[in-house]
Amino acid sequence: MAVLSILVLLVTGFAWRSVDSLRSNIATAGGLGLGGAADGAVDILMVGTDSRTDAHGNALSPEELASLNAGEEVASNTDTIVLIRVPNDGSSATAISIPRDSYVEVPGIGMSKINAAYGATKENKRLELVEQGTADADAESQATEAGREALIDSVANLTGITVDHYAEVGLLGFVLLTDAVGGVEVCLNNPVQEPLSGANFPAGEQKLAGSQALSFVRQRHDLPRGDLDRIVRQQVFMASLVRSVLSAKTLSNPSKLGQLSTAVQRSVTLDSDWDILQFATRLQDLAGGKVKFETIPAVDINATTDYGESIVQVDPAAVKKYVASLLGDGNSAEANAENSDAPQVDPSTVTVDVANDSGIEGLANGVAGSLTALGYVGGTIGNYEGTSISASRIQSADVDSDAARAVSVALGGLQITADDTLASDTVRVVLADDYAGPGSGQAATAETIAPEAGTAVPEAPAAPIDAGSTGPMCVN
Repeated sequence: MAVLSILVLLVTGFAWRSVDSLRSNIATAGGLGLGGAADGAVDILMVGTDSRTDAHGNALSPEELASLNAGEEVASNTDTIVLIRVPNDGSSATAISIPRDSYVEVPGIGMSKINAAYGATKENKRLELVEQGTADADAESQATEAGREALIDSVANLTGITVDHYAEVGLLGFVLLTDAVGGVEVCLNNPVQEPLSGANFPAGEQKLAGSQALSFVRQRHDLPRGDLDRIVRQQVFMASLVRSVLSAKTLSNPSKLGQLSTAVQRSVTLDSDWDILQFATRLQDLAGGKVKFETIPAVDINATTDYGESIVQVDPAAVKKYVASLLGDGNSAEANAENSDAPQVDPSTVTVDVANDSGIEGLANGVAGSLTALGYVGGTIGNYEGTSISASRIQSADVDSDAARAVSVALGGLQITADDTLASDTVRVVLADDYAGPGSGQAATAETIAPEAGTAVPEAPAAPIDAGSTGPMCVN
């Protein structure tokens, strides 16, 4: 969001009048051991921290702290972790969320929740430096750098992606960026009243201001899937914010542009080797429809460690395979379908059966999970009983129906074939071993870790959320 804000300032000419100011006032972090986009894309690690200071270390005012509704506890956890890939030509962007409780290998610590990689490493390093006689301010600075490096390495180890650039936004930054665009539209399936996050909203579409928006994206209690539903909220919110940042109402409003500039300068930290203005020039043709949000697959969202700590169990091999399928060379079915226009269909009126003819264990469950995450009604799931196929497809009584076309686009542009035995409100997805679209990452998890009888069914990664869609997607 910070990068998009800078892009808007740049392409409107606003930033050109303030280039020196913008460069000199953005907080930077050095020595992070980052890559150089040698793989054909710029990979950005964006983190949201629990910091109660601004990007320059200045304490927030009592009024600002009160608006955050985040309590007074000082913390350094990174509860929002998103890996963003932007091809070198700036033609698209894919943002991949990583659940904060993902249990991973953290350099120097061992197995830990990934959101603690930053904070735990920072505190260990700070104590070590203080004991060696280092001044408090220097110890804090060096420890913060060590924490950021540990998080970067942890994400790289989990995903197999070399991080090229780093962006960090505190709680205040989220509020400021939201208010700068005049609030952001969201939609809830049900009314919410949850005091821990401060979320108190009616059902339906509504526009949220900064502090309300922070409560909306921070809530995880009283949600059916806890942190995974919170991630969905964050993604639909960011998609809506992308639309707002790139809208004519922002681009043509000097006051909003000024607020964006102030918000970025006060709340964003970037790595010191990143010329963000030069990078932004590559993104001048980026439209909302080319920004998508994904989530890594999880083996068990309700797992616990041997000592009783609640965690999200992930399989690094499956995550790497899933991320590679998302960030391939553009030849996947999903990439080839990017230019397809999905018809406007209410997914709650469409039942989707999923049949597996691939021989890949867990594939049907993974794809079904992706579709139900989009709001489609889950039908039967099982092995395909027809004549074996070599290419995945959608079956429908009417090959031209909007329902069949919508499901096809959601799964990457699968071919639609006729089956007059199906009801008019039902489509069938038949999966062959060529399938590599949404939900295929879950099959990789099933291959690697076979759940024992009685354990939780693995969570499929949700289907992608598209910033180019019209209006906010309704969520829990």
